[in-house]
Amino acid sequence: MSQSFNNVHPNARIGENAIIESFVTICEDVEIGEGTWIGPNVVIMDGARIGKNCKIFPGAVIAGIPQDLKFNGEITTVEIGDNTTIREYCTVNRGTVAKGRTVVGSDCLLQAYSHVAHDCMLKDHIILGNYSGLAGEVDADEWSIISPYSAVHQFTKIGKHSFIGGGSLVRKDVPPYVLVANEPLTYLGVNSVGLRRRGFSNEKIAEIQDIYRHIFMKGLNTSQAIDLIEKEMAETEERNEIIQFIRSSERGIIRGIAE
Repeated sequence: MSQSFNNVHPNARIGENAIIESFVTICEDVEIGEGTWIGPNVVIMDGARIGKNCKIFPGAVIAGIPQDLKFNGEITTVEIGDNTTIREYCTVNRGTVAKGRTVVGSDCLLQAYSHVAHDCMLKDHIILGNYSGLAGEVDADEWSIISPYSAVHQFTKIGKHSFIGGGSLVRKDVPPYVLVANEPLTYLGVNSVGLRRRGFSNEKIAEIQDIYRHIFMKGLNTSQAIDLIEKEMAETEERNEIIQFIRSSERGIIRGIAE
């Protein structure tokens, strides 16, 4: 570990073979896993828990205090999984008393100038595009992609394998497996390209498409659509995930193209 021109607190816990480049600031209550690379001019503040083999590029700020007026100095954390890449000038704020932590999973990519606010929960394999921002307490499930210049409202939930088009304003929950864009944010189909890349069969994709036809393209309200799906379609993991997501949505889900 090189420490030339750095301000690294002696009590910071830094793993073997971690590389700390020049002009880095690392505070006392910080953990960095082995093999992680910290680029020049990165600031890592108290409460950061960074996994193994991550890459954090110049100008990023990890575990800054929340931009939340209710924050009162409570001890909270940012937890970043293994093999995650955080590009230039990305900011990840630590949690508040609401959840106590902000989480970014393993194998994620946070592109340049993106922002993850307090108490967000991001699972594995997520991509957050350049200049996109997540407000507080956003939940994003695995393999979801939030394209550049998108803004996600506080408390919103984003389902697994979903794809949010560039420049989107995400005010409602985005169900699993879908492709959404436009203003207001609208269902445009199933994220079939992404699903094929991840090994979903044509038959499984067709099943998911049929589920969303019931929800978005038959002129039914959400409750009617869910009742019809449960009555007419065989129970599968994907069917159950979609139904559970929609039923548990507190903000309501995005609109369908027929609306």
